[in-house]
Amino acid sequence: MTIFTGNLSFDAEQEDLINLFSQYGEVKNCNIPLDRETGRKRGFAFIDMTNEVDEQKAIDDLQNVEWMGREIRVNKAEPRKGSRGGGDRGGYGRGGNRY
Repeated sequence: MTIFTGNLSFDAEQEDLINLFSQYGEVKNCNIPLDRETGRKRGFAFIDMTNEVDEQKAIDDLQNVEWMGREIRVNKAEPRKGSRGGGDRGGYGRGGNRY
């Protein structure tokens, strides 16, 4: 399970998030996506923890909590709709005449 954390302060760094979530258990990975064009943070992050029980506790405790001046949203990450992963490949790899 991956945790989505939204409405983050643009000052939040990976280290800050790791420190916040490590209060609930071991953090396996933390990713703060950047805008492709500007290279700026997009205001959200994804956190993976080693234990699902710890992840759920973090979600329950941190949802709608003020952190670094912002009320953060913390919930289970959902797969992106229309992404190229999974079954619907948007017309790629279906075979047949494509021309």
